[in-house]
Amino acid sequence: MRAIPRSSRFANGSVSFWFRETGLPERRASLPGTADYDVCVVGAGYTGLWTAYYLKKEQPDLRVAVVEREFAGFGASGRNGGWLSAEFAGSRERYAQSHGKAAMVALQRAMMDTVTEVISVAEAEGVDADIVRGGMRLVATNAAQRERLAEDIEYLQEWGYWPDDIHLVEGDHEPRLSVSGAVASAYSPHAARVHPAKLVTGLARVVEDLGVTIFEGTAVEEIRPRGATTRPAAVTEHGTVYADHVVRATEGFTSTLRGQRRDWLPMNSSMIATEPLPAELWEKIGWEGREVLGDAAHSYVYAQRTADDRIAIGGRGVPYRFGSAQDQDGATQPQVIAELWHALIRMFPDVAEVPVEHAWSGVLGVPRDWCPAVHMDTGTGLGWAGGYAGSGVATSNLAGRTLRDLILRRETDLTRLPWVGHQIRSWEPEPLRWVGTQVIYGLYRTADRRESRTEDRAHTSRFAGIATRISGR
Repeated sequence: MRAIPRSSRFANGSVSFWFRETGLPERRASLPGTADYDVCVVGAGYTGLWTAYYLKKEQPDLRVAVVEREFAGFGASGRNGGWLSAEFAGSRERYAQSHGKAAMVALQRAMMDTVTEVISVAEAEGVDADIVRGGMRLVATNAAQRERLAEDIEYLQEWGYWPDDIHLVEGDHEPRLSVSGAVASAYSPHAARVHPAKLVTGLARVVEDLGVTIFEGTAVEEIRPRGATTRPAAVTEHGTVYADHVVRATEGFTSTLRGQRRDWLPMNSSMIATEPLPAELWEKIGWEGREVLGDAAHSYVYAQRTADDRIAIGGRGVPYRFGSAQDQDGATQPQVIAELWHALIRMFPDVAEVPVEHAWSGVLGVPRDWCPAVHMDTGTGLGWAGGYAGSGVATSNLAGRTLRDLILRRETDLTRLPWVGHQIRSWEPEPLRWVGTQVIYGLYRTADRRESRTEDRAHTSRFAGIATRISGR
């Protein structure tokens, strides 16, 4: 195995490349003591900030506070791959069982509309997040992936996608993007490239301008429901915030809250970013459309061409740390950096000499059934949203708008979507949680190796089927 070329400016961690490029934001003040609001949102990522944004836009006199352990965007919102897409992680059949197929189709169409909504709000509010709506390209690099990609498209077209919404690429119908070994590719227009940190920091600025108070450096230890004589509350190290409604928007950090260690699995995802590529390499690769790019592997990768002409690529790497342990500053393991780099040069061999400038990782929230949900309990005064399982850039916006309607007790098309009130069981205790995760991703990697090494293997490896059954997806 050849050595990975590293930039003289190489960094591992420091939250993410996105924040390295923009600079870490100046910290806002911590909660000064016990306080009282109409709505308290725990977590200043996309979900929390979108919820605050839509509440204040709809009802400006609401007193809204957002409480954040670190700074706005410290978690997945400032570390993700910058895919603003209509992809939805949950099982369509599972939602249809409780609400019918038409409701699930409506949810998928709402996701498509959400891509437009985020772009429109960013433009209207002056948030420059390097957004380019180039769509999404998915590639297959062997026969099994090609068959799976075609099956996935046929499946999606039964659940809310029409042929114009996703289709196999034929000839020169889409912008040129040369991926080595690609035997098939698909395209959807419902996606855009974004700069994650610019989006979340811009959104934080906007909600502050609307009158929302953001407290940073304030760790919430416990969220308490309404009692006989007490209001719902977020208990922090600096005091308690009482409110009529407390919204948990902590995604992959939910396990840090008292009593919620097994609610969602904090799944690790990692990324690397190259130095800017020279113009002659882009002539070979294409990618003029700036589509977000993924593959049809089981251990899939996701990538984008950045505004300053780098390639940023990510994948699961080491997916889970024992005991739901959290990282501190986004550092990722050397073997994960190597895996991502090899995935990069398999797709783009001409990039092999371009140095890697940054590596980082973060956690995302995964429910036991892999189905995102939004919930608001008027009795306890507690609400939450998340469990996006890696598709949160757009989904968090839809969640924020839905929480707005639930908090304001409005029955709308959004509150009737089938993910509202979806019930999820807890994850298994350790060590079963850790062992199960290792087995599942080991099986998926085995399936990918077998599919890539057997030239005439035209069907998905049975190891992937076993992994999917074990995971409960």
